[in-house]
Amino acid sequence: MTKSSEAPGFYKKDPSERLDFVKNFANLTEDEMKTISGYGALGKDTANRMIENVVGTFPLPLGFAPNFQINGKDYIVPMAVEEPSVVAAATHMAKGARKMGGISASSDEPVMIGQIQLVNLKDPFKAKEDILNKKDEIVKLANEQDPILVKFGGGCKGIEVRVLDSQTGPMVITHLLVDCRDAMGANAVNTMAEAVAPRLETITGGRVYLRIISNLAIHRKTKATAIWPAEFLGGEEIVDGIIEAFAFACADPFRVATHNKGIMNGIDPVVIATGNDWRAIEAGAHTYSNWKEGHSSFTDWEKTEDGDLRGTIEIPMAIGLVGGATATHPTAKTCVKILDVKIPGGAAELSQVICAVGLCQNLGALRALASEGIQRGHMGLHARNLAVQAGAEGKEIDILAEKLKQSGKVRADIAEKLLTEIRK
Repeated sequence: MTKSSEAPGFYKKDPSERLDFVKNFANLTEDEMKTISGYGALGKDTANRMIENVVGTFPLPLGFAPNFQINGKDYIVPMAVEEPSVVAAATHMAKGARKMGGISASSDEPVMIGQIQLVNLKDPFKAKEDILNKKDEIVKLANEQDPILVKFGGGCKGIEVRVLDSQTGPMVITHLLVDCRDAMGANAVNTMAEAVAPRLETITGGRVYLRIISNLAIHRKTKATAIWPAEFLGGEEIVDGIIEAFAFACADPFRVATHNKGIMNGIDPVVIATGNDWRAIEAGAHTYSNWKEGHSSFTDWEKTEDGDLRGTIEIPMAIGLVGGATATHPTAKTCVKILDVKIPGGAAELSQVICAVGLCQNLGALRALASEGIQRGHMGLHARNLAVQAGAEGKEIDILAEKLKQSGKVRADIAEKLLTEIRK
């Protein structure tokens, strides 16, 4: 009989009932049930409120990166990530940056863009002019939607209007420029866009379709920079190799994709650990790299007059401390406490920490590539994972991992073969 995944009223069921349905559909064992049904620190009730159709949680390793000194303040940075070497690389490079005064960072004002799409316009450019002539009225209407945000210095600060050509014809896009203070801002921005949309239709005679926040936060960028001594990195030859690797990323889209992924290896784990939206950060960063002038790398690297290495990162960073998982997830709240970032102003400070980690992580990867290669440290941890996967226990894990590394063939089939030999 063909199995059916159709489940009327699934969302209304208790998590345990949903779990039973999944168990029967996939013929899960009791052990397999246990692996998907735990709730950890989050708890069943909180998890069930956060998203739909909950049956459990998916844990990630939570590590901490010490050594960070940013704008004169010391941090131990939480990182939730499954990939080996990431936390170690960030920690080591943060240590090296301390030798030259630590990392400097700064942030723009926390301004997000709310987009309102107008179509069916007889004269798009006149519509643009009409909207700009009503700027003060539009800003006032937007701010009436969130008086609390305005009270704390935020709110709609202005508008931009653009005429776009599209495959369905011309359209006019109005941007609400909203200072979100310590929030990421999606709820406030979307509410303002919804409220303003009917008024724009009246002003222009057009029709509104989309009204939603943009994750290309070009007005909310964060920048971090630091210098690493050549001696710490392994000498001027290594510095030169890092700059050559950077030049490769600037010249080749195939390389810059992996280069920027390495930067996000450092950024995403901190965003996740603090309960922020890593999909929004990823989308904004990668779109920004294509939108901005010049190369697509999130970072810049150059040799100083003294032969040391200077690195800089600048990307959109829509980070919040108000609302969302940051305010409800107990682990995220504890991670924020460890970072000691507080309202008001804490969201900007957190964005600076995140960018600093991305910069250090990028350098860790570039240094490995320019010297012994990325595989050396990566494969050491991978060998241990394969040893466990092969069934090694206790002391066998270290013995098998070492034999895998010595063999030069860190593969699952080799792990199984070596484990059999060890047990003989």
